Amino acid sequence: MKALINIDYTNDFVAEDGALTCGKPGQVLEGEIVRLTKEFIDNNDYVVFAIDMHKENDNLHPETKLFPPHNIEGTDGRLLYGELQNVWENNKDNPNVYWMDKTRYSAFAGTDLEIKLRERGITEIHLVGVCTDICILHTAVDAYNRGFKVVVHKNGVASFNQTGHEWALQHFAETLGAKVV
Repeated sequence: MKALINIDYTNDFVAEDGALTCGKPGQVLEGEIVRLTKEFIDNNDYVVFAIDMHKENDNLHPETKLFPPHNIEGTDGRLLYGELQNVWENNKDNPNVYWMDKTRYSAFAGTDLEIKLRERGITEIHLVGVCTDICILHTAVDAYNRGFKVVVHKNGVASFNQTGHEWALQHFAETLGAKVV
């Protein structure tokens, strides 16, 4: 069994005016991410939207010192970017589609993701979204450490740091044994 995990493909991370945008590299992913998401839904595979969430004026969160405020709860910046928002809206009542708030880089940190995957007998996770060298990387490392097979869709991930993006793709394959397709 397999699952697709959509990580942080939101307005704040992708839109031109996003608070912490990766801009064009993220925007060009839209068609591939939407296609993969629909394919997984149509095949009755599990689809997870693992979306970063922060509280306004949360000065205790460690990211506050590293990044400008982003993905603030209740803002348009936290909506999924482009057509992916419509895919979510049209499928949010599907029991195989799950929205999950996350507050750390990894989709596994402090969430019920592993429980949801294990309940369904999922052994292979496919990753898409942003940023390759931050949230995708940390999720992939945690998945590897939990024994999941990891597949990263090269045309479905991007970063605002091209060097970090390329390093992470190499790290997925050479250090985590992930399949980069």
